[in-house]
Amino acid sequence: MDRLQNTVRPYAWGSTTALPELLGEPASGEPQAELWIGAHPGAPSRIDRGRGPVALSEVIAADPEGELGTAAVAAHGPRLPFLLKILAADRPLSLQVHPDLTQAATGFAEEEARGVPRDAPHRNYRDDQHKPELLTALTPFEGLCGFRPAEETAGLLSALEVDGLEPYADILRAAPEEAALREVLTAVLSADREEIAGTVAQTAAAVHRLAQGPGGPGGPAGPETGRYAADYAAYAGIADHYPGDPGLLAAMLLNHVRLQQGEALYLDAGVPHAYLSGLGVEIMANSDNVLRCGLTPKHVDVPELLRVVRFEAGGPGVLTPQADSDGAEVYRTPAGEFRLSRYVLLPGGAPRRLDVPAAQIVLCTDGRVDLVDLADQASAGEAGTAGEGLDGAGGSGVGLVLTPGRSVYLPVDARPRAHGEGTIFRATVAL
Repeated sequence: MDRLQNTVRPYAWGSTTALPELLGEPASGEPQAELWIGAHPGAPSRIDRGRGPVALSEVIAADPEGELGTAAVAAHGPRLPFLLKILAADRPLSLQVHPDLTQAATGFAEEEARGVPRDAPHRNYRDDQHKPELLTALTPFEGLCGFRPAEETAGLLSALEVDGLEPYADILRAAPEEAALREVLTAVLSADREEIAGTVAQTAAAVHRLAQGPGGPGGPAGPETGRYAADYAAYAGIADHYPGDPGLLAAMLLNHVRLQQGEALYLDAGVPHAYLSGLGVEIMANSDNVLRCGLTPKHVDVPELLRVVRFEAGGPGVLTPQADSDGAEVYRTPAGEFRLSRYVLLPGGAPRRLDVPAAQIVLCTDGRVDLVDLADQASAGEAGTAGEGLDGAGGSGVGLVLTPGRSVYLPVDARPRAHGEGTIFRATVAL
């Protein structure tokens, strides 16, 4: 087992307190947005096997099958195909979508053929991979996910009583749903910024006015107003953080979702989304492909974005973990690159077997958990043991203690057992 040394990414939307509090470290006063845990080339975790810290990506590249397992390499190549994160949002992230595999491969090849530098600000595709992702809440968490049914969005817009929004509401009521969503999103993103500025400003004022519901200051009484009060409050927050950004209007087409601890969102290709606030564990395919819709100063390629977006309406599809035979709670998704499981360990409970024929990363988010590798018998006498008989058969092994925010990498041949009191997440591939 290898304890991981991880990197914090200080993006401007990050919380100044959430990650330091989780890690039990003093706050620096600067935003700390994401703790990256894995082998992504942008900020790989580091491990030390006795010769000083080395990037996990280098360790895996030196012996892919020995580290990841034959089946994982055959399915996903000689690299760790997922990236695990702890995400701490204090303000809205950009509104975005991810391409599917075919779209990513085609877009990447076209930009390579045109000679667009991979680090160019206007480049859309940094690699040829898709980027499905899953976020599970550690605290109450807010986000936007997928298109709300068109008729509902028409009601939400009309209740604001902003003249510039009525044409959009009319389209959403009259046209077939997929066509209506496409037409309205295209109109919002393609509009001249100066021409639409008045509508954006009036919309921002209206969502602030109605965010308190029918009884709020200046808020008219009516069923639509009360029904969408929480949504209006979320959009008011977006307007505060991105004043004048027409992405506010695009955001209003999406479901507003509030996750409770343990609930999750799965974001497949083409699903527009944005995280607004909260602390969560996120896992994704190891790709950098993002196409932005708004709420960002970065490049927005409207034609390419419209090619990738799936104009399908419905609920946000909140997931809860499902019990597995090994005592895990599994977040089931169609993604092959990752599988995320949660283990809630109770004092005096039986040790949990974490065996899987692939590499894995174990992250603690609460309490104190002892992790023991029973496969490492040869080193047990030299390094000490963390427990006796954890496999129920009198075995012992070398152990590590995990506390909140700490993580460990386990290669394919590890036989880990976990016990203690706390919560851990296990990330591996879906085999």
